[in-house]
Amino acid sequence: MRAASLMSTIAAVAGLIGCRDDSSSPTAPLSEPALAAATSALSFRQISGGESHTCGVTTDNRAYCWGQNSAGVLGNGTTTNSSRPKAVAGGLHFLQISAGYQHTCGVTTDYKAYCWGANLRSQLGDGTTTSRSIPVAVISGYRFRDVRAGFLHTCGVTTSNKAYCWGDNGYNQLGDTTSGVGRRQRPFPVVGGLSFQQVVAGGLHTCGVTTDHRGYCWGDGSTGQIGDGTTSRRRAPTAVAGGLLWSQVAAGDRHSAGGSHSCGVTTTGRGYCWGGNDKGQLGDGTTTRRLKPVAVAGGLTYSGVTPGSEHTCGVTTGGLAYCWGWRYYGALGDGSPLGDVSPPRLTPIAVVGGLSFSRLNTGGAHTCGVTTASSAYCWGANNAGQLGDDTQSNSSGPVAVVGSN
Repeated sequence: MRAASLMSTIAAVAGLIGCRDDSSSPTAPLSEPALAAATSALSFRQISGGESHTCGVTTDNRAYCWGQNSAGVLGNGTTTNSSRPKAVAGGLHFLQISAGYQHTCGVTTDYKAYCWGANLRSQLGDGTTTSRSIPVAVISGYRFRDVRAGFLHTCGVTTSNKAYCWGDNGYNQLGDTTSGVGRRQRPFPVVGGLSFQQVVAGGLHTCGVTTDHRGYCWGDGSTGQIGDGTTSRRRAPTAVAGGLLWSQVAAGDRHSAGGSHSCGVTTTGRGYCWGGNDKGQLGDGTTTRRLKPVAVAGGLTYSGVTPGSEHTCGVTTGGLAYCWGWRYYGALGDGSPLGDVSPPRLTPIAVVGGLSFSRLNTGGAHTCGVTTASSAYCWGANNAGQLGDDTQSNSSGPVAVVGSN
């Protein structure tokens, strides 16, 4: 009986491998990635934290997600939460992935954009409001090189450096200058004719940096997150005040009462933030709202800074991780006792563990990063398994993602 059972199992596995579709269809079987996850270590190139889920791209261009899975945001064909990485269905090869509030988007190696998860405001860009538990192609004839999922909207930049946004437009976060157009069901050009390096969709606003290193934001400005010295809503890209040259400008993802913030890194590696600061997320040593960019305290030189909901993290040019702001669930990774909320960290504090990171990305109340050795680590809130360590326990220090190299 044992021999017969073993032969049956081998035949079943062989059948799964043999039927693997060689196309890039989003309905292609996921047998090969699923088996790879069980038999070999995952080496990550990029990672992205959403509200309560996380996704990453491996060095062989496979996409994995874990954490909360309502509306199919993990992209594996189910709506079941997972506390460890699960392969995104379809056998697609990804260059980049972005986890939003309850949807996820990515760009494949042939520069096509795909999204999955919740779609109430057409944030998937497939021309519908139907949620998807597997990747669906964004309707467009454009070749995207970067796509970012926000709260209820998504933005991307094409290979020709043009910016497009889609989804909810209730706060003019799509940058199309319209009034009364509540949403776009497919990519719509951001006005102004600017050439962008990158555009990041946040909570109710969007920010980007142009190819000539100028920073722009648009959408909700109620807490100063546009950075133009006002609290006005902006329908079109508006220059960030101060005349600084930027290598990166990103919109934070907070969408609830209390505001949002934005952060950036200049071409000289200095970190700046602006907007809401009730939890010290600007890192300037205060809880004062700022309508224009203020320098992050500490004089560190950053390769990247990522604003989350009420906290911010950055990685220095030397690979060290620092975070500041709200620390309740351990989102700062500074080793503070879990549940310790008073006071917030008003200036950058080192993430414990001494790991060397190549990049970081913040989620709602958690943070994840990829080390220079291509290993993935996360810390902070873990109620839905978004840390990927096969538990639901919060952590105030980095824990390895299961299967990570």
